[in-house]
Amino acid sequence: MQSASEQSEAADRPAPPASPEHAYPDHWEADVVLRDGGTARIRPITADDADRLVSFYEQVSDESKYYRFFAPYPRLSAKDVHRFTHHDFVDRVGLAATVGGEFIATVRYDRIDERGMPASGPADEAEVAFLVQDAHQGRGVASALLEHIAAVARERDIRRFAAEVLPANNKMIKVFTDAGYTQKRSFEDGSVRLHLDLEPTDRSLAVQRAREQRAEARSVQRLLTPRSVVVVGAGRAPGGVGRTVLRNLIGAGFTGRVHAVNAALTDGPAELDGIPAHPSVGAIGEPVDLAIVAVPAERVPEVVADCGEHGVRGLVVLSAGYAESGPAGRERQRQLVRQARSYGMRIIGPNAFGIINTSEDVRLNASLAPHMPAAGRIGLFTQSGAIGIALLAGLHRHGAGLSSFISAGNRADVSGNDFLQHWYDDPDTDVVLLYLESIGNPRKFTRLARRTAAVKPVVVVKGARHSGSAPPGHRVPVTRIPHATVSALLRQAGVIRVDTVTELVDAGLLLAAQPLPAGPRVAILGNSESLGLLTYDACLTEGLRPLRPLDLTTAAGPADFRDALAAALADETSDAVVVTAIPWVGENGATESGDGEVLAASLREAVASVPAPAKPVVVVHVEMGGLAEALAVATSTRPVSAGARTASTTARPATGGAAGADAGSERGAPTQAPSAPVLRTAVPAAPGTAAPAAPGRTDPTAPGTAAPETTDPAAVPPPDRQATIPAYPAAERAVRALAEAVRYAQWRRQAAEPGRVPEYEDIDEGGAAALIERVLGAGGDPDARGVTLGTADVGELLSRYGITVLPTLPAPTPDEAVAAARRLGYPVALKTTAPHLRHRPDLGGVRLDLATEEQLRTAYAEVTEVLGKPEELQPVVQAMVPRGVDTLVRSAIDPAVGAVLSFGLSGAASELLGDTAHRLVPATDRDAAELVRSIRTAPLLFGWRGSAPVDTPALEELLLRVSRLVDDHPEVVAVSLEPVVVAPGGLSVLGATVRLAPPPPRTDLGPRRLPSY
Repeated sequence: MQSASEQSEAADRPAPPASPEHAYPDHWEADVVLRDGGTARIRPITADDADRLVSFYEQVSDESKYYRFFAPYPRLSAKDVHRFTHHDFVDRVGLAATVGGEFIATVRYDRIDERGMPASGPADEAEVAFLVQDAHQGRGVASALLEHIAAVARERDIRRFAAEVLPANNKMIKVFTDAGYTQKRSFEDGSVRLHLDLEPTDRSLAVQRAREQRAEARSVQRLLTPRSVVVVGAGRAPGGVGRTVLRNLIGAGFTGRVHAVNAALTDGPAELDGIPAHPSVGAIGEPVDLAIVAVPAERVPEVVADCGEHGVRGLVVLSAGYAESGPAGRERQRQLVRQARSYGMRIIGPNAFGIINTSEDVRLNASLAPHMPAAGRIGLFTQSGAIGIALLAGLHRHGAGLSSFISAGNRADVSGNDFLQHWYDDPDTDVVLLYLESIGNPRKFTRLARRTAAVKPVVVVKGARHSGSAPPGHRVPVTRIPHATVSALLRQAGVIRVDTVTELVDAGLLLAAQPLPAGPRVAILGNSESLGLLTYDACLTEGLRPLRPLDLTTAAGPADFRDALAAALADETSDAVVVTAIPWVGENGATESGDGEVLAASLREAVASVPAPAKPVVVVHVEMGGLAEALAVATSTRPVSAGARTASTTARPATGGAAGADAGSERGAPTQAPSAPVLRTAVPAAPGTAAPAAPGRTDPTAPGTAAPETTDPAAVPPPDRQATIPAYPAAERAVRALAEAVRYAQWRRQAAEPGRVPEYEDIDEGGAAALIERVLGAGGDPDARGVTLGTADVGELLSRYGITVLPTLPAPTPDEAVAAARRLGYPVALKTTAPHLRHRPDLGGVRLDLATEEQLRTAYAEVTEVLGKPEELQPVVQAMVPRGVDTLVRSAIDPAVGAVLSFGLSGAASELLGDTAHRLVPATDRDAAELVRSIRTAPLLFGWRGSAPVDTPALEELLLRVSRLVDDHPEVVAVSLEPVVVAPGGLSVLGATVRLAPPPPRTDLGPRRLPSY
């Protein structure tokens, strides 16, 4: 016999139909997240589904049946069942949405001709119809099915859908009209006739992504805000993972119901830590939203089945022994995900550390962290439990609070992308901190990060950068580009990339507490000239523009600091202020006690005295006795509104901390304030200021403000809250965090007015497509590795996009070299094109400015004598072009991140130093301008040391044309233009290679789907 879970899984993956010519299309199977955060599986309907179809139809109301068939239709006939379950997967296709192996909705299309009669190809229209079980209406099932059936239809060369709907069936009409496709609508014979063009549009893509965001955010919200939680695997004796989590849930003051499950409790009702305990989830007898699973891996499947069959919505699997343990564990992990999704549940883990939600309405600590962190405005995601512990400890020491915390372990299901969807419009989160060891869907991550970064900072530290493989248990696409390139592309998307966990905490503290700087100008003041100079040097190193440090001298007191800080905040010549402080030394040479507290009070007073302090302030202190403790105390200089939702507005002291830290309250000792170098003080709003808003808040009325796909979080006025002035024990740490804020603020300002992808009238997209089709089709089944174009085809393809390659003529003998020079006209260049000498003029394989036949013959003889025979060197002759700067332009498609456009100077030095800039395709005019200016050798293009500036507008146009070529034709998997000589007037492309291949699959296009297992 099969278990219930095995039967469910077997039911959800039917056997392929017998017809060999149209095999079962298993790539149409997909797991999707629905509007309410639950999941469903979409798959083709087969002949094996007859009983499921009949059962499904019996649960549909008479009204829904009437809307589907336009007449009373109480039951399906045997003929109906056969017709609705037998498909050829080309002209007749049916898809079902399933939960627990049972149908909850169906959709089908039948190809028709212009008369509306059944047809086959080349007819490109199909009639489509839906039926959704009443209990699942309103969950977005029909919208998800429409996305998938439309993708199937496009794959089968169907370009239009026709649908006939009764006028009273408003829900179904709305599904069609809200999809974003181009459509026509008419009223015929008492019904509404709809025609949808299935070609994706900008609006249909926007609708699809907005629905994706709402659904995935809701699925995370369900995990973070359960009304009831059960810990499965809570042992009878104290200790153990399950019992620890149970204790942490109780200790955090979870506002919902808590239950415990221990399979050994077979003697009736029991209690663990005062909590009702049961032998199974089914024995609880009331709904449970979230299950924390802490049992051995071999027992997890029965727990998942128990949870799924009794309506549990989500799982946090702490159990280890999955993909991190080897191939057998990897297969066990796949089975876990499939089983949970068959019940509509999402999973955090396995091998997870847990989740935390500090909201006063929830107070959820479903993790192994023994203490509940203080409530705050930071959302924290990690893939490592150990790093999660370190980050919790670091933020706790600095007095920073969290809105939510997730340590996802192997992230087999729920990932950082899902939490980006949630935090994007979460009103309780202002800053997002991510520790990532791998990125499962880099294209999607980049898209989500860019959108989130437009409204609140996203700070990322990436582990496993140089190992060449993902950590055990992480399933990620293979990438061929170096880590530095990935970092550059993330920065292009607005992500703040840092290298260490310490930098992650430092940047998070500043961004969560301070307004964004309006520019790079930094005022420095303090009582140590040396510390001020160190800060000044650090600013220059980070690309900031520090003002001359203001030395208050060692005799300065707290009042001097207060006055100087107030003046700096009011000074319009600076955009940020760094306060440096060393201990005061008494007459006897000893440092004086108590001055740290006084200085902290003075700094708070200075900030409060400025009507609208719209610039960030950070403190650098060196062994300042008492300052750290004083800065850690939460104080406010004005009343806080009752509606505030942060830790600073509550009377309850923070007891949070890092895992492993001692808890004073548990030992009966009073709760200690964290020894955090943080100053908290209320900062009033800045009406009318032109400076950037605080992180996470934007001005919805500002021209060009990036509009989110759903509701604008900035449209909601922020609650009153206390800001913090972060303090750092080293100038370098403070300035590095400040520099990241400056760069991010600049990106935000630019993102508010994005660049554009220009149109060029001379581009022949159709001609290029025909050439590509001819080349790829010439060899029959194209090689997946691709084909490198010949010289003539390269020139023709590039010319279709307005790119001219300077002709080269082969010169296998001296006489043929002379003949080529006569055709081209003197002066000429002689070049070797052998692979080992290509683009290596330093090896002597290039001779320039050959003005006569004699010079050409002499150069030919010298080159062949030194470097080898002509047949080995493959010499060519090329006309000379105006002198300029040699550059290179490249584009390639990486499986992980997509098409990348690259630019740098040509030559061994630039290649050795990695001085190349990168942008994602399609590039905008702003991207092209930044590419040219972002390499370290860019001054050579702009008149370095008195040289003539080159034609950078022509260079930017070339970059944009290459970007258009690669974006328009995904079959162009690699382009290299080298060298491109950029002169003061114009440029010349001297060499070009192009490689074509079948386009790699796109993970960020098509209908919504969860990663497959």
